[in-house]
Amino acid sequence: MATSNWAEITRMGLWDKNPALVQLLGLCPLLAVTGSVVNALGLGLATLLVLTGSNLAVSLIRHHVTDIIRLPAFVMIIATFTTCTELLMRAYTYELYQILGLFIALIVTNCTILGRAEAFASKNPLGPALLDGLMMGLGFMAVLLVLGAVRELLGTGAIFADMHLLFGAGVDWKMTLVAVDSGMLVAILPPGAFLITGLLIALKNRIDQQIEMRRLAKAPPIEVGSRRVRTTGHIR
Repeated sequence: MATSNWAEITRMGLWDKNPALVQLLGLCPLLAVTGSVVNALGLGLATLLVLTGSNLAVSLIRHHVTDIIRLPAFVMIIATFTTCTELLMRAYTYELYQILGLFIALIVTNCTILGRAEAFASKNPLGPALLDGLMMGLGFMAVLLVLGAVRELLGTGAIFADMHLLFGAGVDWKMTLVAVDSGMLVAILPPGAFLITGLLIALKNRIDQQIEMRRLAKAPPIEVGSRRVRTTGHIR
């Protein structure tokens, strides 16, 4: 596959077609569990693992399934990777798994994962499909992390609290940036998730507008109007 296409897949996943900010898919877990960075990172890694693994498997079997059983096969693959991820979290990050609860199992219903399996992985070879899953997963996780960091900071005045839930006992990365007795409670409640997500979408749209304006400013001017054309010859 051409290098430009690899770059295009990367750009699409991280920015142009970001699942959370552009396609607006998987918003239920995104809004529900991003009250802190550790929750956002845990869910983001789980989604990344399922999305990358399912893209890889779907690409491998794309020539061996008929149209009749294609979607059921994709759902079974996604469910398998979701179950494996759930078992891994139970084994190594059980406390975080209890906090995230049902939203780990609901990864199987995430429209982003099934959508990429159907729209991209089932039509492309292993390398591009794997990269697409990785970039879409990283794009989704990046939005989760930004949302979790902003909500945690506004709500508690600190960031990176309880990281031991993901990385094990002895890890203490908590940083108190604003010494407050009580933060903005709305930030860590569901309304705060909607408000901050809306602001992030508006910020991305604004950045895209600025990029487009700069591109148009650098483009050569388009000539308009009529041009006089001289004709020669004899008319009979």
